[in-house]
Amino acid sequence: MATAVAASPAQSRMTETYTDTKRRDDVRGLNIAASRAVADAVRTSLGPRGMDKMISSGDQAQEVIITNDGATILSRMSLLQPAARMLAELSRSQDAAAGDGTTTVVVLAGSLLRRAQSLLSAGAHPTAAADALHRLATRAVEILHAMAIPIELSDRHSLVKSASTALNSKVVSQYSSLLSPLAVDAALSVVDPAHPDLLDLRDIRVVKKLGGTVDDTELIHGLIFDKKASHSAGGLTRVENAKIAVIQFQVSPPKTDIEQSVIVSDYAQMDRILREERNYILGMVKKIKASGCNVLLIQKSILRDAVTDLSLHYLAKAKILVVKDVERDEIEFITKTLNCLPIANIEHFCQDKLGYADLVEEVSVGDSKIVKITGIKNMGRTTTVLVRGSNQLVIDEAERSLHDALCVIRCLVNTRFLIAGGGAPEIEMSMQLAAWAKELQGMESYCIKEFAEALEVIPYTLAENAGLNPIYIVTELRNRHAKGEKNAGINVRKGQITNILEESVVQPLLVSTSAITLACECVRMILKIDDIVTVRVVCCCFSPPYRVYWLSPH
Repeated sequence: MATAVAASPAQSRMTETYTDTKRRDDVRGLNIAASRAVADAVRTSLGPRGMDKMISSGDQAQEVIITNDGATILSRMSLLQPAARMLAELSRSQDAAAGDGTTTVVVLAGSLLRRAQSLLSAGAHPTAAADALHRLATRAVEILHAMAIPIELSDRHSLVKSASTALNSKVVSQYSSLLSPLAVDAALSVVDPAHPDLLDLRDIRVVKKLGGTVDDTELIHGLIFDKKASHSAGGLTRVENAKIAVIQFQVSPPKTDIEQSVIVSDYAQMDRILREERNYILGMVKKIKASGCNVLLIQKSILRDAVTDLSLHYLAKAKILVVKDVERDEIEFITKTLNCLPIANIEHFCQDKLGYADLVEEVSVGDSKIVKITGIKNMGRTTTVLVRGSNQLVIDEAERSLHDALCVIRCLVNTRFLIAGGGAPEIEMSMQLAAWAKELQGMESYCIKEFAEALEVIPYTLAENAGLNPIYIVTELRNRHAKGEKNAGINVRKGQITNILEESVVQPLLVSTSAITLACECVRMILKIDDIVTVRVVCCCFSPPYRVYWLSPH
């Protein structure tokens, strides 16, 4: 007779604890592979000898951009995989936080993900790896602070060196001797002594003008309008001792509030309408002239014409220089610079709302003309940079490079510490973190040791892109740092290891701390994703609005 055999408690527990983790591993591996592919795409652009990317849009315009800026490259890439898009957003976050190091942060994240994948293959749990990354980021920031060198904003030479380091990896690196001092002077001129730790880059306006070369780029303590003055009816092109008004109303006949047509069949009525229009415009011009205004900046209107030929005729007769079609988003900068108030109605037009300048003139730049305002009385803390270039691609890249240099100065205004470049901080962090990992125990020690080695990707890539032997360079860097030379880095011009501070290759501390913190945070988030769920919503609109939802794994 057969007897039933009960399963032992040990066998029962083994059966109950079995879970299939293949799908989770596949999803995590897919996310890591996609993210690493994005990092590999921009890795060749890292450093002063990095390659440039030509980005062509697929639309009808066929827009072409040549750049090696990581944030610009990733913002133009059409990424479909969610984890890959996270790296593009990571680069954008670094751009917002520091303005520089946008390629570095993505390359770092890719290297950390590669090490994380090897840890997961060896049996480490994703949560253990993520927690180790959090501790590593905190310790790495402490190491960077110990290496940092304090500076003062009065040390203009150090500021210029840091701006030059940021520009040396750009397409327009040959003009760094011009753009670096220009960026420093522009940034320091808008720092408010009442708030010495704040620098708002919106107070620096960059105007691009085709023609000449980047050498013709200049800093102007005043205002520039990328348009010519109105020449209708012999309008003025030069005014001294200018009294400037910024108006937001239209110097043109009014229109009805609704769209309609008025049919006039009598010549007497037609003459009356024209006479009323002339009287209306003439009355406005007389009020403007009575205030003493002799320069008029007119905001672009979307409702009707801001000015007409008749109003321009009367303004020219009144000896008033007119600049029309001023963009709405420029009004705040203009009024802050001129220290005046925008005027929204002709009834509010008075002398108290005017700005004053020594000279307003129309000047020729290349094949076109611009209006320049200089000698502004009680000028606000703003400045303008006129960027020149032989073609639009060069001008656009010069503007992006100048923005990065300004962001570097902003970092130093916020956190007044410099740190060596050339891969020196990454090697120092790697070696100190590896030594720290030996003091820890268990899985955390193993994870931190692996992630510490991942930081060597920056000097390895710098050497690789410069055409040097990366294995020899990184080994020699380790040797020099083990001897206590904390500032030893890669000199790509000489092709050897030197004291990088003596070579004036420096960068703000905030760039490095932001890069390591953001990269670790992004990698931790990717490691904790174990599934991708897609929600598809379909609305079936019969008589009651029924809604049907599908929740399906991707």
